[in-house]
Amino acid sequence: MATIGTFKKTGTEYTGEIFTLSLQAKGVRLVPTSGASGENAPTHRVLVGRAEIGAAWTKTSNEGRAYLGLKLDDPSFAAPIYANLFDDEDGEGASLIWSRPNTRRGD
Repeated sequence: MATIGTFKKTGTEYTGEIFTLSLQAKGVRLVPTSGASGENAPTHRVLVGRAEIGAAWTKTSNEGRAYLGLKLDDPSFAAPIYANLFDDEDGEGASLIWSRPNTRRGD
């Protein structure tokens, strides 16, 4: 697992940055969607400036902790990035955590 972003919560939005070896995005905003339709509809949109680079869904961990599951995508990416946004212990910030998906190889 790797921390690839840090955010601050302001009201119902999160604002922060995402950073990897190939991506440095500042001013990233997670904005709640209005009137989400369908049970699989995202609860948040991920924006950088006016560009939408992803979506997020409210989830609950096995321990009962709420978090956001993000899917980030952009034409410059080889594949979408999946990560989870967890509130920090102090409740003032949040960390975006990425982990490589488990893939099973059928040898």
